[in-house]
Amino acid sequence: MKRRTFLKGATALTLAGPAAIGRAQAQSATTLKFAPQANLTALDPVWTTATVTSNHGYYVYDTLYGLDLAGKAQPQMVESHEVAADGKSWRFKLRDGLTFHDNTPVKAADCLQSLKRWVQRDPYGQLLAKAIESSAAVDDKTFEIKLTRAFPMMLDVLAKADGALFIMPERLAQTDATKQVTEVIGSGPYRFIPSEYVSGSKVAYEKFEAYKPRNEPPSRNAGGKVANFKRVEWQILPDPATAANALIKGEIDWWERPLSDLQPMLAKSPDITREVTDESGRGAIMRLNHLQPPFNNPKVRAAVRLAVNQEDYMRATQGDDTSVWKTSRNLWFRGSQYYDGELEDLMPQSVDKAKAALKESGYNGEKVVIINPTDFPDIGPLGDVTYELLKSIGMNVDFVASDWGTVIQRRNSREPVEKGGWSIFHTTGSANGWSNPALSYLVRGQGAKGWFGWYESAKAEALAEEWLYAADAPAQKKAAAALGRLALEDTATIPLGVFMIRTAYRKSLTGMQKGSAPYPWGLKRV
Repeated sequence: MKRRTFLKGATALTLAGPAAIGRAQAQSATTLKFAPQANLTALDPVWTTATVTSNHGYYVYDTLYGLDLAGKAQPQMVESHEVAADGKSWRFKLRDGLTFHDNTPVKAADCLQSLKRWVQRDPYGQLLAKAIESSAAVDDKTFEIKLTRAFPMMLDVLAKADGALFIMPERLAQTDATKQVTEVIGSGPYRFIPSEYVSGSKVAYEKFEAYKPRNEPPSRNAGGKVANFKRVEWQILPDPATAANALIKGEIDWWERPLSDLQPMLAKSPDITREVTDESGRGAIMRLNHLQPPFNNPKVRAAVRLAVNQEDYMRATQGDDTSVWKTSRNLWFRGSQYYDGELEDLMPQSVDKAKAALKESGYNGEKVVIINPTDFPDIGPLGDVTYELLKSIGMNVDFVASDWGTVIQRRNSREPVEKGGWSIFHTTGSANGWSNPALSYLVRGQGAKGWFGWYESAKAEALAEEWLYAADAPAQKKAAAALGRLALEDTATIPLGVFMIRTAYRKSLTGMQKGSAPYPWGLKRV
């Protein structure tokens, strides 16, 4: 909250006066300049779930299937597939002309090894892995997966849009899934330029001339991924005022996530388009560390959940315009298929109830360490609100501020806080991406094999499988409702609300794609 007030003041000072509004500078017809949501510190989208890394992945890597805007899986690298009558054997054939950025051909072995590494980290992939009996390359362009039981969502898991199955060379996919790959080599529409990568400043990509896009129109992460720009440069601009000035002056073409306070000012510029490209919205969450005190105690976790008032969090990050955010006291966010109302009994928004619950929980003053970014306006203020809230209910709180890159590195630690660990972090993600009981790491209970925070629940895992193999839609809905309530009761994750982002770009750009990522394909300058 305090940092948000500071941002307002800094923005007002920077943008005041006519000097802040400049003519659009001459723009290159061949280079797109983009300001991403955060600094890119991790380059491996399997190793981390950081959204900025996944967005980077879409430039560099391709996927076997893609999920279109209708939610249907479409072939991407795959030309065709065959499935046995009993659903327990799948054979996939790759399309012609697939080439990696190191000029080696994409082979079936690359796809299988990439799949093998990915299923170790991804919650949806882990369910698939449990059903795989064997997999093998039939030839260089064909591979087969044999299952112990029919897996009805096979194409959906391979097409997953958030935390996608990106294909990389076999030699890199052999890297331990808990470690980052050492090279960024894919077969996607753009090639990463390591010599120009400067964390905190710049990321550069060049069009991969050997890439052969599909003939279909693009739709989310499916269809023809046509790279019209020869070069894309990411400009890391953590200061919102600097990014706003750069966009207005034409120094950048596209700002992924403008600060909500700056939206009215951007709306006045005749040269800028503001657009909601992810119509499902983004959920904001608080994630607690279940491995270490005090949140290894479910009663302490519950005390925090009882106190959370989502309106405080949404106003802190998104401002007072309630048309762009909503409360959503449910781990199935508003607008998603399994949202079944506000679970007010589990989130009564009561500090008094939280104080009483904390007193009865056995909490003994253990330190709570909040790791929080200073360079991410959609996330940073969430930590400020939590800090004040936990102090108000009587907890011993330490606030550790750093850049977002440091936060996503530190959240990997499973050590006690005294040895560099953590207790709480906050983040946001696609509400649509978190709407599936098999893939949402907010509700899944995989423990040590799961997402940061390492919530463990055999019952949650059983409900995810019940949903996956349910006979019909009503049975799926029943399993999803039970899983969502269980995960909130256990305080696996605390939802903080859902909001819309209006991305902003120069009107000289056309072909902006809808979806949960800032896709680079289809864009061109007029």
